[in-house]
Amino acid sequence: MTKIKVKDDSQVWDTRELGASPEHVAVAATRHEQALDKSLELQSISIRLPIALIEQYKLIAHFQGVGYQPLMREVLTQFVPGALQEIMQAQMDKALKAKTKPLVRNKHRALA
Repeated sequence: MTKIKVKDDSQVWDTRELGASPEHVAVAATRHEQALDKSLELQSISIRLPIALIEQYKLIAHFQGVGYQPLMREVLTQFVPGALQEIMQAQMDKALKAKTKPLVRNKHRALA
């Protein structure tokens, strides 16, 4: 095996000068994927989306210079806290409304 000298720069990975040759490509063992997912607290899911949406999403990801899956994680990560806050606010409003609502006596109990 011949060693090739390349510049010490992260761009060599992005330009695929390093890491893309067939002799260096291999599928990670399942145990390695599981260990990575566990350490990053990730879970793989399956989701069905319209084809056009996927293509548009990939275009956006390419424009942003990231993969579409990391972009999807980022979008969901930004969306969820706001949605949870809306739910909590609605529940607090509901509880406050119930607390300030005047009690209505049961007519049947009052007659007994």
